[in-house]
Amino acid sequence: MSDKILVVDDEVEIADLIEVYLKNEGYAVSKFYSAKAALEFIRTAELDLAILDIMLPDTDGFTLCQNIRQTHTYPIIMLTAKDDEMDKITGLTLGADDYITKPFRPLELMARVKSQLRRYKRYNPAHSPNKRNNTITYADLELDITAHQCLVGGMPVPLTPTEFSILRILLENKGKAVSAEELFHQIWQDEYYNKANNTITAHIRHLREKLNDTLNQPKYIKTIWGIGYKIEAE
Repeated sequence: MSDKILVVDDEVEIADLIEVYLKNEGYAVSKFYSAKAALEFIRTAELDLAILDIMLPDTDGFTLCQNIRQTHTYPIIMLTAKDDEMDKITGLTLGADDYITKPFRPLELMARVKSQLRRYKRYNPAHSPNKRNNTITYADLELDITAHQCLVGGMPVPLTPTEFSILRILLENKGKAVSAEELFHQIWQDEYYNKANNTITAHIRHLREKLNDTLNQPKYIKTIWGIGYKIEAE
């Protein structure tokens, strides 16, 4: 079955071009030129990935990203018209998994799409052909690497691919403080991280909310001030 990809861009030529390249790769494409139309579709559609332009006529791609993240965990790639670091950071902070700057090379976008889908399938139980159990535990938290499933007290906690990756890295390094910079590079393998970048901080905050964790009395993720984050060794 073909992977289902949502494309939202008000620039008709760009949206059509992306659609052509995606279809040439065998993907099923749902294309919209406005956020309103896309939101109606998202409520009932089953998707594997979304490509969202930031600048849209009726609302912005950030708002659309937030709406998707309320109920869905599939990867989101943001399109930004300018090489603005704040746009990139904002998108990642709100739950996007990757970004690409316009003008872009279609083949580079296709590479990003394939990379995100590989990652999503690897950790999504609906796609994973390998049912072998590969679980990391801490207290009442269980992280099944193969099935991309997080349980707290036996109850499932839906995580985005980025949130899952952060939690996995921290669990695999129990007892060791991991810096925000190290987390950033392991997940995005990008070089634009700087000390003012609050992307990891935002994702940690989202993780804590989903795990019912707190900053002052954390049960799982501790902040090591000036260094990074840590899950204690048991």
